[in-house]
Amino acid sequence: MTPAAVHDGTAVTLTAQRAVTLDAAFATNPIRFKGRAPTPPMLPTAAWINPPKKESLPTAITPARSLIS
Repeated sequence: MTPAAVHDGTAVTLTAQRAVTLDAAFATNPIRFKGRAPTPPMLPTAAWINPPKKESLPTAITPARSLIS
């Protein structure tokens, strides 16, 4: 699956087309697939060339204790 297909939203349609093709291939020659129908791979949730950096949370600073209190 190309990053463009995931970004454009056409990945769902392409996955459905792949499922139809795999079903036809299985119906034609089930021995090739060892008797188990193939399924297309799961869709990626995101496709990145350069993923965004994760923002780190600032470290909480605890106040210093005074010897006077």
